[in-house]
Amino acid sequence: MLDGLLPQSAAAFALASLLIELTPGPNMTWLVLVAAEEGRRKAFPAVGGVALGLAIVGAISAVGVAEIVRSSTMAYEALRWAGIAFLLWLAFDAWRGTGGEEAGEGRNYFLRGLMSNLLNPKAFIFYVSVLPTFVNPAGSLFQETLSLTAIYVAIATAVHAGLVIAAGALRPVLTRPKIERIVRRALAAVLALVAIWFAFSTAR
Repeated sequence: MLDGLLPQSAAAFALASLLIELTPGPNMTWLVLVAAEEGRRKAFPAVGGVALGLAIVGAISAVGVAEIVRSSTMAYEALRWAGIAFLLWLAFDAWRGTGGEEAGEGRNYFLRGLMSNLLNPKAFIFYVSVLPTFVNPAGSLFQETLSLTAIYVAIATAVHAGLVIAAGALRPVLTRPKIERIVRRALAAVLALVAIWFAFSTAR
């Protein structure tokens, strides 16, 4: 056991986490967009921001704050609409093509990745509704939650890094001006559609 966490539960949770992360969603779409348009050097900070956001939400859930988000309609809706607005802003920003070499851009992508997950109510609900089903009641709830959070963040980060590497490999083809614009705007449109899907899928 690891802090009371049963090995079979950890393995099942790891598999569930992998399947969840392989399902297309806001993180996946946005990271592919960044990698294809700006390259791996700028996409990897975004991966780091997403990872930190997931870790923070997991830590918050370990102390019970996520339960407030689940039980309070007002808190949930505020977080949900903030997340939808942020995704739409990312799509609009990508459509305009505001990428560049300004100082601190890597940090900006990191912060965008961080905020996109801190404003994602589905992340809170996952930690409150799905994660506890893999916890061993005989162990420490707090320590087991943190252990499972670490597993989830590790798997999510590995999947996201793989996507960035794959999308970045296509960048030499996508740097041609006409192709770059078409692909960038197509991915921006997909991200906007993901935001709309997110709005419907998270509605109570």
